[in-house]
Amino acid sequence: MFIVFLKFAENKAAAPHFMEQHKAWIQKGFDDGVFLLVGSLKPNGGGMVLARGSDRDALQARIDQDPFVVEKVVSAEVTEVAPNRADDSLAFLVA
Repeated sequence: MFIVFLKFAENKAAAPHFMEQHKAWIQKGFDDGVFLLVGSLKPNGGGMVLARGSDRDALQARIDQDPFVVEKVVSAEVTEVAPNRADDSLAFLVA
């Protein structure tokens, strides 16, 4: 499992121009079963993606296709997490 931090970068002001493409990229991540959760970093820091899968290279290739990353609206930082305990409602994350 991975946490991807998408922190605003030098081209932050261009975010509105690429927002629809970025949302489509997010939807594809959900449609492909890779993304579990997305959200905003508060206050106004960018975004976060919780992603599943064991192939970091494949995830990085997906991140590299995000229009926000391509256009330097955000920079991406990937952290790998090895879950070993969860609330019962989130047990599927540990399996």
